[in-house]
Amino acid sequence: MVKTQPIVDAHQHFWDPRLNYHPWLCDQPPIPFRYGDYSALRRPYLPADYFADAAPHRVVKTVYVETEWDPHDPVGEMRYVEKLRRETGFPTVAVAQAWLDRDDLGGTLAALAEFDFVRGIRHKPRAGQMDDARWRAGFALLKPNGLRFDLQVPWTQLGEAARLARDFPGSRIILNHTGLPADRSRDGIAGWKKALGSFAACPNTAIKISGLGIPGQAWTAVANREVVLAAIDIFGIGRSMFASNFPVDGLCASYGTIAGGMAEILGDFPPAERQAFFHDNAVSIYDMEKR
Repeated sequence: MVKTQPIVDAHQHFWDPRLNYHPWLCDQPPIPFRYGDYSALRRPYLPADYFADAAPHRVVKTVYVETEWDPHDPVGEMRYVEKLRRETGFPTVAVAQAWLDRDDLGGTLAALAEFDFVRGIRHKPRAGQMDDARWRAGFALLKPNGLRFDLQVPWTQLGEAARLARDFPGSRIILNHTGLPADRSRDGIAGWKKALGSFAACPNTAIKISGLGIPGQAWTAVANREVVLAAIDIFGIGRSMFASNFPVDGLCASYGTIAGGMAEILGDFPPAERQAFFHDNAVSIYDMEKR
C-alpha cells in the first residue's frame, strides 16, 4: 500500500481495564474466544498504542465500536469515549452498546443519541433473536434516534438478518467482520457466500471486511484473497469498507500485514475504488462529515 493513502478504519477499539469494567477483559476465568488465548488483550489499549501499531499508514479517521463494557452502564462507555476525543481527537465517531430487548432501551438510546459522535449501536443477537417481536420492537427505535445498527453474527444467522433488513428498509445495517467466515472448507465458503448474498440483496446493508484471522494460520493475502474479493463482489465496492478490528485482530497479524494484505488483494482495482474501500465509504456510511 502507498503509505500516503488515507485510511478510515471502520472498526477499532480502545480500552483501559485498569479504570473501567469490561467483564471479558477483567474477570477470571477468561471466556472462550474465537482466536483462542487473548491474554495479550487484557491490558490498556489507547490511541497512542493504536497509532503506533498503525504506523506508517495514514489513518485519518476511525470508528470506535463498543468494547463489551459493563452492560449495566452503556452510557458510561460513551462518556469515556468523549474524554478520549477531547484528549486525543480520536475516535472520530462511535458505535455504542445497547441491548434491544431491555426495558430501559428507550432511555438508553435517547441518552446515547445526545452524544454528537455516536452513529449507531451494536448488539450481538442470539440465533433466532432477530425474529423475536420484543427484540424487533427495540430495533424499531433505532431510526427515530438517528442510529445505525452494527450486526455481529456468524453467517449462519444471515437469513434472519436479511428478513430484518427487508422489514426495516429505512434502517442501515452494517455487517461486522465479513460475516465471520471461519470455516474455510469448500462447503463452508459456499454456505457463507450464499448467506452473504441473501443479506447483501437488501440495499440498506453494508459490510466491514475484517475479522479474518484463523487460529494457527498466518494472516496472508493469499489465504484471504478469495474471501475478500467475494465479499466485495457480493456487496459491491460502494458498500464495502476496510476495518482493522485492532487490537483484537492483532492476535493474528500486525496492522501492516492486514492493511498491506488488503491493499495487495485490491491491487488491480481502479484508484477510485481503492479510495472508496479504504476511505470514502466509511465516511459516507457513518456520516463522518456531520457537524
